[in-house]
Amino acid sequence: LERPGLDKAAGEEFLREALQILLDEAVRKGTDVTEKVCEWKEPQELRELLDLELPSQGERPERLLERCREVIRHSVRTGHPRFFNQLFSGLDHHALAGRLITETLNTSQYTYEIAPVFVLMEEVVLAKLRELVGWSSGDGIFSPGGSISNMYAMNVARFHRFPQSRQKGSWALPRLALFASQESHYSIQKGAAFLGIGTDNVHPVGTDERGKMIPEELEKEIQRAKAEGAEPFFVCATCGTTVLGAFDPLGSIADVCQRHGLWFHVDAAWGGSALLSGKHRHLLAGIEADSVAWNPHKMLAVGLQCSAFLLRDASGLLQRCYGAGATYLFQPDKFYDISYDTGDKTPQCGRRVDCLKLWLLWKAVGTEGLARRVERAFAFTRYLAEEVKRRDGFQLVLEPEFINLCFWFVPPSLRGREGSPDYWPRL
Repeated sequence: LERPGLDKAAGEEFLREALQILLDEAVRKGTDVTEKVCEWKEPQELRELLDLELPSQGERPERLLERCREVIRHSVRTGHPRFFNQLFSGLDHHALAGRLITETLNTSQYTYEIAPVFVLMEEVVLAKLRELVGWSSGDGIFSPGGSISNMYAMNVARFHRFPQSRQKGSWALPRLALFASQESHYSIQKGAAFLGIGTDNVHPVGTDERGKMIPEELEKEIQRAKAEGAEPFFVCATCGTTVLGAFDPLGSIADVCQRHGLWFHVDAAWGGSALLSGKHRHLLAGIEADSVAWNPHKMLAVGLQCSAFLLRDASGLLQRCYGAGATYLFQPDKFYDISYDTGDKTPQCGRRVDCLKLWLLWKAVGTEGLARRVERAFAFTRYLAEEVKRRDGFQLVLEPEFINLCFWFVPPSLRGREGSPDYWPRL
């Protein structure tokens, strides 16, 4: 007990050198177009190269620093200008600074007493996102990704329709039915399985040639579910589908939901950032639904993870749905306003701080700067599509409305073959 558990001086020196490696290898080289996106190795070779087994004795700092270099060198640099594989590419230095601060402070965002700055900051950021959606009030929470945000929406919608589900469980409820387009994100299926609703009760709704949900098909699916004895309760529209980048017609879908009294959720995890742009926010006309999922870590280069679940309801629905009132954490007699203890509004206990990186980026570039970032992405998409059109040997399968996950370019030698895009019946 007389000896310190850590050598602070040695630790700070190691951290200083490790941060320099981070700056050189991950930031500078990681965003340098002349460098590789990744030093690719097959799994067995990489396993041997990295010496991943955990030792019984610790290693010297010099070896650990070299290991830091190796980890970065053989990882995929998603901030690289030539990284096109997923939707979270790009590196913003201000957001990265926010992520480093978050990791260093290592706090959990569940009570004001342990995260006073971040509780207030999350409240402001969520309010700004709701304002962009079109709500003057409401609620929300940052969650671990868009899939979980969609799952939160399904669970809150079920609780709103059937409050007894919290105590009695699914066995006391009718057979539920929910609806999403054929192009919707796979998290809808996963969420239905996780929540005990069942994937058989997810009704896929037909889409048009551009991948947009057809409202008339939604109406038919709702009627069919009712005829089969199911209880419709939830509709998920998508703004920015994964493959085709489609935006569902929100206004018409909202009309269907209103007629049948269904919860209307919009999965705008990808396309939500278009709300920042005056030129492109029309794509989300009618987004003033019951709930919205929005991932700023897509397109804005905020960094993983940054996903907001936004709720129009301002009556405390999240608290009623999830609150457990653990008296050792959420004491009712604290010396401050306990409404700032937001951790009981989510099924999580420990919850990382996801608002700081977005807040710091927003402070750095402003709403106008974020709008320019969105418009630049749209311009790149249009430029790429026009370049494909004018090049021999390539075929643009579909005109992009949004920043698609990938364009399908079909060389003449592959056209008509199984596995090539123009082989697919729907395209």
